[in-house]
Amino acid sequence: MNVDDAVICRLKKQGLNFEILVDCEKAMSFKHGKASFDETVVSEEIFKDVRRGERAAENNLKDIFGTIEPRNIAEIILKDGEVQLTTEYKNKLREDKKKKIIGLISRNAVDPKTNIPHPPLRIENAMAQAKVNIDEFKPAEQQIQEIVRKINNIIPIAYELRQVQLTIPADVAGRSYGTIKLYSTILNENWNSNGSLTVVVEVPAGLQNELFDKLNGIAQGRVESKIISKK
Repeated sequence: MNVDDAVICRLKKQGLNFEILVDCEKAMSFKHGKASFDETVVSEEIFKDVRRGERAAENNLKDIFGTIEPRNIAEIILKDGEVQLTTEYKNKLREDKKKKIIGLISRNAVDPKTNIPHPPLRIENAMAQAKVNIDEFKPAEQQIQEIVRKINNIIPIAYELRQVQLTIPADVAGRSYGTIKLYSTILNENWNSNGSLTVVVEVPAGLQNELFDKLNGIAQGRVESKIISKK
């Protein structure tokens, strides 16, 4: 990759900046285990400030990283640092997120007049007309309810929500909490005396089975669930 097309990956430690040059898309793939170090890093030089061409002092590298070996330090910066995302990459993330949101709404919502799902293109056009903003960094599942509310002014849409009570065993309650928050809205939670977690959540009907599958994968089928209401 041409150095001119590279972006900065920055790690701040003990008040000091440490920067390397990387391929933006490959760097994000690397953080998800889908790209190698060698195809991601444009240069193993460690900078204090890339734009000014200021290299990091060896004594700072030694003190903070315990080594002055550039490759070892660059691997740490790439793994733990923040990648400066290009506009092109952010646009790609936003477009991918929009497609996922449209797919979820198309699968899980219907036209209440016909009880038939809206085709994806109709949903996309309604989102454009409603001037819906997609947050490329926020999970699609957490954006759907607000988007449905906005496009409901343009196309008739019914998106069934269910209130479900879940009880998660103590040994996996902590690990399960993030999954519960991703797929649903927690209305009430109670950490029981035995360490288990009981929550009442609101979840879109179309995501209910996926939520159950994820939780039972973590808890090996030991999740107790009960549908309380539908709306």
